[in-house]
Amino acid sequence: MCTLEQRGRVFVLTLTGDGEHRLGYSLIGSIRSAISSVTATAAAAGPGAALVTVAEGRFFSNGLDIGPGGLPRARIGELVQALRPLAADLLALPMPTVAAVTGHASAAGFLLALCHDYRLMRADRGVLYMSEVDIGLPLPPYFVAVLSAKITSAQAIRDVTLRGRKLKAPEAKDMGIVDVVCPTAAETAAEAIKLAEQLAARKWNGGVYSSIRISMFPEACRSVGIVEESDEEKRKHFASKL
Repeated sequence: MCTLEQRGRVFVLTLTGDGEHRLGYSLIGSIRSAISSVTATAAAAGPGAALVTVAEGRFFSNGLDIGPGGLPRARIGELVQALRPLAADLLALPMPTVAAVTGHASAAGFLLALCHDYRLMRADRGVLYMSEVDIGLPLPPYFVAVLSAKITSAQAIRDVTLRGRKLKAPEAKDMGIVDVVCPTAAETAAEAIKLAEQLAARKWNGGVYSSIRISMFPEACRSVGIVEESDEEKRKHFASKL
């Protein structure tokens, strides 16, 4: 499923094995449990932490675990809703997050990467691919909200969602979807951890960091069930940090 390793102030969440890392109930639950552990450990240690998500094998994640023969629409809808709290966990996490996209990231796997603050991707293998238009499934509303928040070019989001374009790392970087392109999977993971170490060293207040992220992407956060603070709550929160 996944493992969690702490390297100083950086937490490395690894999707293990050579499979496709499809997001079924077990893997979603395993990742959520790891993120909960990260939150608790970082809170006890004080300011300054970061999360890196990486995967073994050819895939970062090949989407939802709908099985070789597919699932009825209603069952797919249930799985889509099960993924929603994981997206919320990442978007509300009180620390910087880095996705090391070391293989193919399709559909929900692409969404998983987008829920991180930074994305690094290997150049020698792997694509980002939102497959729904090709397989005849509508995009869930929270997918649309996250895609719209994280892909700011109108042409890029059109090509991703309405054309089903498979993006290699250099193309994704040109579109602003990926921050850094690395030659290999190993270098992608290493650079992601290096970036996370730099971010953790800033020792930002986690609550403030999370609050800023939520305010930057309000529609995406509301779509996954994160309740944004009212203006009065924001003023009180701001005043308490002065």
